Amino acid sequence: MRIVSLVPSVTETLSNWGRTPVACTRFCERDDLETVGGTKNPDVERIVALAPDLVVVDAEENRREDYESLLERGVPLHVLRVRDLTDVDPMMAELAARVEVPWRPLEVGVTATRWCCAFIPIWRRPWMALGAPTYGSSFLAHFGVENVFSADGPYPEVDLELARERRPDLVLAPSEPYPFTERQRGELERVAPMTLVDGKDLFWWGERTRLALRRMAEVLPGGSN
Repeated sequence: MRIVSLVPSVTETLSNWGRTPVACTRFCERDDLETVGGTKNPDVERIVALAPDLVVVDAEENRREDYESLLERGVPLHVLRVRDLTDVDPMMAELAARVEVPWRPLEVGVTATRWCCAFIPIWRRPWMALGAPTYGSSFLAHFGVENVFSADGPYPEVDLELARERRPDLVLAPSEPYPFTERQRGELERVAPMTLVDGKDLFWWGERTRLALRRMAEVLPGGSN
């Protein structure tokens, strides 16, 4: 089956299933595959020329106008909508059926009671935070981590003073989309103690979710680990 994936999480998942795409986005981090632009600006004409049996898109990560453009050209599409940890099982089961592979349900377990609140920066200059409804915020809530910007929309623009006013117990600084490292520790610890986390484990879903649940439990300083 010739599949084009316009979602990094899906590219990783399909490859794990033995259904490696013929092309993907440049954000999928697969130098061995042809790239067809980014998640927000795919090369529609090149995708059509590849004559795929299926193009996989996500309602949040990809633009509706690109979806409609592909649809108008008669390209078979599969649309995912993952905004919550509970979306992963049904969405992956549907995709697995479409590409004719089995899907083994996740072993998510019981969601922890709240044990802390956190500020999760996702960009710098300007500062932006993870909000809700988002997969990342839901993923952290599973461990009892309350997002201090959960009421401000999915990805609000913020500043560090506002973040400090929300009185988080910690800052969870992911390695993507902005590559936070120890270099930002002094800056972010003006808000709260900082813990670095794997951005892919926080934002990529699918097959990765299985091990990401275990890894995050080990990384978080307390809570349900």
